[in-house]
Amino acid sequence: MDMSAGNRKGIGLFALIMIGIGSIFGSGWLFGAGAAAQVAGPAALVAWVIGAVFIGMIAMCYAEVGSAYPIPGGMARYGHLSHGPVLGFLTGWAVWIATASLIPIESIAATQYMSSWSYAWARGLVDPGSGHLTATGMGVALLLTFALWLTCYWSVQLLARANTVLTLVKFAIPVLAVAALIASGFHTSNFTAHGGFTPYGWPAVLTAVTTCGVVFAFNGFQAVINLGGAAKNPGRAIPVALVGALSLGLVIYLALQTAFLGAVPPEQLAQGGGWHGVDFSSPFADLAKVLMLHWVVTLLQFGAFISPAGSNIANVASAAYMVQNLAETGFFPRKLATVHPRYGTARPAMWLNLGFSVLLLVTVGHSWHALASVISAAMVISYLIGPIAVGVFRRTRPDLPRPFRLPAAGVLAPLTFAFAACALYWSKWPDTGKVALLTVVAAPVAAVVLRRHGVTGLRRQFAPAWWLVGFLAWMSVLSALGSPDFGGHGVIPGGLDIALVALSAVAFYFWAVRAGVHAHRAGLTASGPALDDPAGSGAALDGPAGSGPVLDGRTASPASSVVAPEDNRPTASV
Repeated sequence: MDMSAGNRKGIGLFALIMIGIGSIFGSGWLFGAGAAAQVAGPAALVAWVIGAVFIGMIAMCYAEVGSAYPIPGGMARYGHLSHGPVLGFLTGWAVWIATASLIPIESIAATQYMSSWSYAWARGLVDPGSGHLTATGMGVALLLTFALWLTCYWSVQLLARANTVLTLVKFAIPVLAVAALIASGFHTSNFTAHGGFTPYGWPAVLTAVTTCGVVFAFNGFQAVINLGGAAKNPGRAIPVALVGALSLGLVIYLALQTAFLGAVPPEQLAQGGGWHGVDFSSPFADLAKVLMLHWVVTLLQFGAFISPAGSNIANVASAAYMVQNLAETGFFPRKLATVHPRYGTARPAMWLNLGFSVLLLVTVGHSWHALASVISAAMVISYLIGPIAVGVFRRTRPDLPRPFRLPAAGVLAPLTFAFAACALYWSKWPDTGKVALLTVVAAPVAAVVLRRHGVTGLRRQFAPAWWLVGFLAWMSVLSALGSPDFGGHGVIPGGLDIALVALSAVAFYFWAVRAGVHAHRAGLTASGPALDDPAGSGAALDGPAGSGPVLDGRTASPASSVVAPEDNRPTASV
């Protein structure tokens, strides 16, 4: 999609904030409070605060990098800029998987809430025993996936206009739901009964952060980073939109969690033997039915369509940008980056994402909760490059204009990386192993692509990426051997496991930064924020620093960048 300076007039600050809020208020609010309460009890409130702090730290790292390099879909490109093509592909692959996976889960959410309708066919969308979609439910989810995907098929301007309207409408729905649930009867005893505030201990709170949709809910900040390059003034718009969207999101999610905890009838809580026994297929709608709030049920059923639709507008656009960036760097077919000459959308990229969404939906997308836990772990891996890129660019590009600078970056960047490592560990085994394997499988693909384009010296090309392979392998081992509270086999006792994760993560952080610095000195990183392929060969792999990409062994001219008159920083025509 063409987001050069001359074509970046369509998304203003308010629209970018609405995109962020619209992405944060997706299906997470429909299911997150119920899932977190079931896992952690009243302490689920703490899980939302931890999740917001974690995502806020990640977002501020990306705010510095994103405002310096305002590239649409930039989260798929920053690894390439900091460490070269191989790590760029590994991290870009992880970001693409995490982002494209959001498209089908929103349709699953809408379908599950449809099962709360009073019609017989609607009740047959979800199996009451397993909580999974039936064959009919799967068909409805597929239909919704295609319908929501079409929203972004024509233009980016349509994205901004439609998302602003949808966000303003759907923002009112959780607010009204909170007010109605509290007014129906707020039971303060629920916060201390059946085991107290932390009935299942603090490990359950940490698990809720990643497995119950907390990280998933706040992941909407990525839309601001990935689409912020299309803003009028990215340097100012990106950090302001991030702070505004995350702050408002935390307030609303805390209100939703509080209302849910206090509205559950004490007798139902006692009948279930505590919070583990409170299991709603459509949490807020089912709770409203129990409380005889029929108008709230109708409102929530309507919101179950509005919220996923609003989020998927940004998801479809962001996922398309990811594919374009991977195609521009040569690791995906060049044709996937083709932009429609009239509407400005990368339709081949969108078709690829639609196919991936359908595959994910029919294979593992049996329920919102089943898919959300895996996606959350994948999201955490996609966050890893943010704080590392800050450390690398501070050392290799000290004079780069940074409209936003992460304060105390020497401390906060490694701390943020350690926090991300802990969040990945909290995702629980075997999900940690699954997503680690899904990421590392990109390494042999990278080797094949490099050889295909005649690039020699694979050991040199892979040198800046070994830290990520080692980190994911190490995290998988710790997860498998760690505390049973996080799905492990108990070889490493509780407490010691998290300490090992955090301390080893700091060591991996400095290894990664050092690898990035060496990659810059070796000339493996890009000379600009984006690499074009003027020869049309489909490769955009770097040669010596400043010489431009290597195309099948030939050196091409350096990538052309566009200078945005608003802030005099480089951007790219993607």
